[in-house]
Amino acid sequence: MPRGANSRLKDPELYEELRDDGASKQKAARISNAAGTRKGSRSSVARKGGESGSYDDWTVPELKKRAKELGLSGYSKKKKDELIDALRHH
Repeated sequence: MPRGANSRLKDPELYEELRDDGASKQKAARISNAAGTRKGSRSSVARKGGESGSYDDWTVPELKKRAKELGLSGYSKKKKDELIDALRHH
């Protein structure tokens, strides 16, 4: 994340926890900002959130499609475990 970007987050601590757990930068920012704007914040966001499933359960074509959606490069020749790692750490 660019320098100073954490200052725009409403809940930087939650953002870091989500990143440590493997969430993408965008997902972690979205969740931490949603949690920071609501009364009862974290618990209300947790109740509203859905289950996206694990990348481990996705097929290689699904992983490549997601990599393309996110604008990642070099994904076409990656193996499944490499794709998962790239998606989790983009």
